[in-house]
Amino acid sequence: MGLTVEKIGIDKANLEVFSETLQALAANDKDIVAVTSDSRGSGKLAPFGQKFPKQIVEIGIAEQNLVGVAAGLASAGKKAFAVSPACFLTARALEQIKNDVAYSDNPVKLVGISAGVSYGALGTTHHSLHDYAVLRAINNLIIVAPADNFETEQAIRKAAELKQPIYLRFGKKVMPLLTPEEESDFAFGKGRIIREGEDLVIIANGETVYPALQAAKKLESEFDITTTVISMHTIKPLDYDLLAYVALSGKAIITVEEHSVYGGLGEACASYLLQNRFHNPFKLMGIPDEYTVTGSQTEILSHYGISEKGIAEAALKLLERL
Repeated sequence: MGLTVEKIGIDKANLEVFSETLQALAANDKDIVAVTSDSRGSGKLAPFGQKFPKQIVEIGIAEQNLVGVAAGLASAGKKAFAVSPACFLTARALEQIKNDVAYSDNPVKLVGISAGVSYGALGTTHHSLHDYAVLRAINNLIIVAPADNFETEQAIRKAAELKQPIYLRFGKKVMPLLTPEEESDFAFGKGRIIREGEDLVIIANGETVYPALQAAKKLESEFDITTTVISMHTIKPLDYDLLAYVALSGKAIITVEEHSVYGGLGEACASYLLQNRFHNPFKLMGIPDEYTVTGSQTEILSHYGISEKGIAEAALKLLERL
């Protein structure tokens, strides 16, 4: 049902791929429009604006207006990508996302950039650890966090033609290439098996997939534990078929996310498993309910165990091997 990726390479930041893909689409489609809130630089959209000055709208630092304008453009047939830091887009403009986009069924492509703790030392005001939770509670909204450049390009291309609202979440770092060139299977609502194993399942998304994969390699080389690693890029709708498939094996399951432990990928998986009477040993890894530390993204995630070492240790405890 999946594959084992042995060759991992470093490619580009997902936002670079987002910009390049959007430019490629806009070259042949004048309905593609980028709407930004003073985020051309951080969203890697300066080249887009130079090439397509009539297909970009600068709102300034006014996220509510950003979403409202994007909704208006979408209602008029434009393929509007509303780009803003995730922490502001999904907090300041939550009412507009709820009413102007989702409730009004305007197919806006909401792009949350520098998500999770990408802004690092800028602190809690700039961390986005709530977005999955608040957006999962809104009807008629797909939620996607790509794990690598392949998933990013596919997500942007499919989102451009989507007739339903969608939220796309991106961090800032350069992303490892997790997908072989011959791999071409991507669909919203369908998770991807990155690596298969016999002893454990790790389900992650976005920038936590790579440390999950590294932890799987560590577990195999040092403890002879083989691990299935899944990129559950779509949080809503969740791939219940894939979740049931791995749960039926009886293996222990760990979920890993760059988000609060409340309301995100882990709770979505746990809810399904419990309601469907699966009893797999289960561990949810994310940012705990406490004042978030500051530092670089890597430092913050490592502090909370979202690292190769931390995930491997959590796995050993769950398997009662530590």
